[in-house]
Amino acid sequence: MNAALGPASAFGWRNGWRYGLMGFPLAFVALPLYVVLPNYYALHFGVPLASLGALLLAARLFDALIDPLLGRWSDRLYARARARVLTQAAGAAVGLGLGFGLLFFPPSLPMHLLLAWALGALLLTYTAFSALTILHQSWGALLGGDEAQRGRIVAWREGLGLLGVVLASVAPFALGMPATTVLFYGALALGWRAWSRAQAPGAQQGGAARTGSLWLPFSRPAFRALLAVFMVNGIASAVPATLILFFVQDRLQAAPQLQPFFLGTYFLSAALAIPLWLRLVPRIGLARTWLLGMLLALAVFVFAAQLGSGDSAAFMAVCALSGVALGTDLALPAALLVGTLAASGDRGHAEGAYFGWWNFATKLNLALAAGLTLPALDWLGYAPGAQDADALRTLSWAYCLLPCALKLLAATLLYTLIIRRSP
Repeated sequence: MNAALGPASAFGWRNGWRYGLMGFPLAFVALPLYVVLPNYYALHFGVPLASLGALLLAARLFDALIDPLLGRWSDRLYARARARVLTQAAGAAVGLGLGFGLLFFPPSLPMHLLLAWALGALLLTYTAFSALTILHQSWGALLGGDEAQRGRIVAWREGLGLLGVVLASVAPFALGMPATTVLFYGALALGWRAWSRAQAPGAQQGGAARTGSLWLPFSRPAFRALLAVFMVNGIASAVPATLILFFVQDRLQAAPQLQPFFLGTYFLSAALAIPLWLRLVPRIGLARTWLLGMLLALAVFVFAAQLGSGDSAAFMAVCALSGVALGTDLALPAALLVGTLAASGDRGHAEGAYFGWWNFATKLNLALAAGLTLPALDWLGYAPGAQDADALRTLSWAYCLLPCALKLLAATLLYTLIIRRSP
């Protein structure tokens, strides 16, 4: 690895793109895994929503539970064998590519064997994805800096990640899954290569290498408060992410060729908005900027609840504005986490533990969104392709109004637990 990073001002654009480029394939693969996969298996293989929800709940709960353990492993790796970080990351990248291919190109199997195959492929994919993500996030956290620099580091990772998501939102529809998979493999190799040339964090201070306890973050009140906000807000975002293709196809009855444009507009708007949100951070702080993003998302989804068949143009505006709000969710919470870590005195030996539990919360949100929302829709009478008015109304409530209630709760928690208590 290259020389350690020097002063905060040393983190320029060269370091930014070299470190952040791995965010591109990680985000690229996340969209097929968390957004495309439920719709893909329901439509292409006829998997019932109840079975699909149970499968995703089981796989995502496993994924969430292993993240704290992977965080502990990451801390030990950084503390004792930093030179091996990139080697371990390369192994995780290979596992991620293999699992993704097995998941989207299963053999012809009876339904029960197909579900078992999908579960095995998901477990491999999620484990490799989580290991690679935590190693990458910990690297960025170890670079440190003030609020503005922490925001820039996360913004490089998430901004390049959003470009990956934009491409992933178009590629499966425009190129098909085989070409999309090849594209992902190439991006994964380039991301690792760039990362290997990025400046590394400085050596651990204080002499002997040490690692924090797996449960250390929960002893910090500031972390518990931030995690509570993050989880509620994350569920509010995960529910529409799980249901967007069903909403577009059945509620809006939009033309199939519009689907990638909806997704692309959403993520491209987020990428373009991140630099604008970062301009607010030095003036009002990370937490208040995040709150503004939450309030914008709340207003947009209240409007979306009124849409129906043929409202594709209005939904394009919804995608653009909700994407702008998404920019705060992507760039600011992780920067707040790094600040919480540093303020608690845990920087340099517990990044993996913090990000392990952080990713646990992210995965738990996704598990609950798929594992509870999809079976609930099935029980309430909605199935893919439904045109019954009651079924479509249920879909709209689940896609729009449930996230609104959760987003309002998240905004309230952010204000009361963090903003009011900040100096």
